[in-house]
Amino acid sequence: MATLSELIQEHAALPPVDEEWLRLLVSDWQLLSDLSFADLVLWVRSSARRWQAVAHVRPTTGQTVYFRDQVGRVAGASRAELLDTAYTEHRIVRERDTEWDPDDPVREESLPVVRSGRAIAVLTRHTNLSMLRTPSRLELTYLATADALSRMVASGEFPHPTAPTGLRRGAPRVGDGVIRLDTEGTITYASPNSVSALHRLGYVGEILGASLAEVVTSVLRDTSPVDEGMPLVLTGRQPWRTEVTSAGQVISMRAIPLSESGQRIGAILLVRDISELRRREQELMTKDATIREIHHRVKNNLQSVAALLRLQARRMPDAQGRAALEEAVRRVGTIALVHDTLSHGLDETVAFDEVADVAVRAVVEVAGSGHPIAVRRVGSFGRVRAEDATSLAMVVSELVQNAAEHGVASRGGSITVDVKRKEGKRKDGKDETDLLTVTVTDDGVGLPHGHLPAGAGLGTQIVQSLVQDLRGKITWAPAEPQGTRVRFTAKLRTLPS
Repeated sequence: MATLSELIQEHAALPPVDEEWLRLLVSDWQLLSDLSFADLVLWVRSSARRWQAVAHVRPTTGQTVYFRDQVGRVAGASRAELLDTAYTEHRIVRERDTEWDPDDPVREESLPVVRSGRAIAVLTRHTNLSMLRTPSRLELTYLATADALSRMVASGEFPHPTAPTGLRRGAPRVGDGVIRLDTEGTITYASPNSVSALHRLGYVGEILGASLAEVVTSVLRDTSPVDEGMPLVLTGRQPWRTEVTSAGQVISMRAIPLSESGQRIGAILLVRDISELRRREQELMTKDATIREIHHRVKNNLQSVAALLRLQARRMPDAQGRAALEEAVRRVGTIALVHDTLSHGLDETVAFDEVADVAVRAVVEVAGSGHPIAVRRVGSFGRVRAEDATSLAMVVSELVQNAAEHGVASRGGSITVDVKRKEGKRKDGKDETDLLTVTVTDDGVGLPHGHLPAGAGLGTQIVQSLVQDLRGKITWAPAEPQGTRVRFTAKLRTLPS
């Protein structure tokens, strides 16, 4: 399915500023559809003067007219005439005869989409008349507000370019609650859901005829800072959002100023009780903080263990025993490095390039015996799940340690860590594992007799065991023209989507 931008570029030669205006309209037109109880279709005109539908939205407050998406549809002759009239005359045009689609009567209106005094597209509003009955006050208020917004679209006053984007979760919609304000910020209508929301904040007085700003400020008891934009939202003067917190309840409010011929005539506010949503978010934040604290404490404990082992190594008279303890200190430090990285993140994944680089540098600094050793990484590990990060860090650290100690330490040289990662793709609803291939190459003395000797050391045994845990394989081979090349594969768990 092509995006809105792609459809506009394909069917209409609109400049970027006009295209952005249509994107803003479509991002906010659910509001107009819900208030109208009607389907909305956006049409653009091609250079051949043919009208093409590029977007379609259905109401959540009433029955839809078109069950099949209208995107891609070309306007017929009768509809194209109405679209042309709205487009050229900059006025709202209602179809003379009621449309029947297929058995229900449908009323269609064409609204020019105007920006900076020019029509750039046409919006059609399709209302299913078979569902009409004696309207309630709520429906009358919704329809009157929808008509006001329609006139704003036709005059270039809606959407509001200053409206914030990237809103937090819990943005209110028409079905959540609607409040209508006059120019002074006085409540002229409040839907039942919005009245309930204000009551949950602790307000017990009469809603209609009261100032919304006074209603909200009368219930504020918290000493926490108040959003500086709240007064402008509560009076309906700016198209912004705010959240009101009182008595353990959180109410989200969004203001949409209404204007007529450039003069402000009031506003509507969409209201939603998001107390439960914010409570769950707080629980998740608390859990995240707890997990990070656990990783931080594990890292501290591992560093304490490493310090004790280092102290014990200094007291060892036997050089071989002292070397073994120093190796243990290095391995514990590698594990601590992974937990330290996890303690700074917001999820259970690690940006592994940083972990690998720090671990490798530490290994080379210790293994160097006065001869220069250059180490470099080619490619990227990417992000790795915590379940794989420790084993992977240990394997890379051990292989670089072996290359430095047994390959290039006696005379200096270079070590290259080459990384290739192939991401798994979904098949039959399941995630395949990511395949990681790592090659550690040195230009040192090479393997004795050209192959890995039987009964290899503890480090090699640890590597082989950890590679098995990573569901991979490892091989040792001579490098050209000299040195050793070790290659291992690992089947990493895919990252959470």
